[in-house]
Amino acid sequence: MAGKKRDKGESHSTRPVRIGPPKWIKYSEEEVAMLAVELARLGYTPSMIGVILRDQYGIPLIKSITGMKLTKILSKHGVALPVPEDLLMLMAKAVNLRRHLNEHPKDFASKRGLIETESKINALIKYYKRIGKLPQDFVYEPERARILVSQYLGMAGTIQQQGAERQEVQQETIGSTGQ
Repeated sequence: MAGKKRDKGESHSTRPVRIGPPKWIKYSEEEVAMLAVELARLGYTPSMIGVILRDQYGIPLIKSITGMKLTKILSKHGVALPVPEDLLMLMAKAVNLRRHLNEHPKDFASKRGLIETESKINALIKYYKRIGKLPQDFVYEPERARILVSQYLGMAGTIQQQGAERQEVQQETIGSTGQ
């Protein structure tokens, strides 16, 4: 496509305007909320809960059914994350970079990546303090971030790892019976 001009604009699709839940949804408001809360108790993040509800239960948007966003439902039931998910994921990245730098102290590219990641973390913290999602006395500390990440993301990782191990065992048993 060299030399061919492309139109510029938004590359993502736009959701259709919809009033009320789709007609094919089999679940009530309470059932959807309880599914979301149960998945949160298993250790899944809000974005993963949305993906699971979409792919396994056929629920395109929680807000169209319940009238509330997923994070509001989770905080109402007391299973919300202590910090917003995007901040938690950046903290996880910083924790992994710190662990890597402890093993490889001469890796200057990773050291620069850690500086940039922590800069993004501090900018997000400043923003979330301003809009009231984080308390004014919240401070980013690497050790505290490590504990937060291991507590909230470690659980979902072990659940996903256990699921992968179960699949491997099933494939091995299928393979041994098929021979």
